[in-house]
Amino acid sequence: MAVTVEQLSDEMYEMVKRDMGVKKYKSMDLQKAMRKKYEDQGADRKMLKLAIRGLIDSGRCVYTYFGGSFIEIPHEEGAAMRLDKEE
Repeated sequence: MAVTVEQLSDEMYEMVKRDMGVKKYKSMDLQKAMRKKYEDQGADRKMLKLAIRGLIDSGRCVYTYFGGSFIEIPHEEGAAMRLDKEE
């Protein structure tokens, strides 16, 4: 059974979410992990890049930069969280 770009994107998101605050993932880290897991199901470089682009374009993840580019779940600022609770 062939894996889809959406499945790869969801799996990447779960990895980033699971390790949020513990580990930061670079684009290549996610690609390598997914290639290792799904290569036999047709996951190639093009699909993996499309999956990452889907994560970023949808806003589920963002690129951050701190001595290198990382993919993370967007952080909510402290003030924004307090405003949401007050409404």
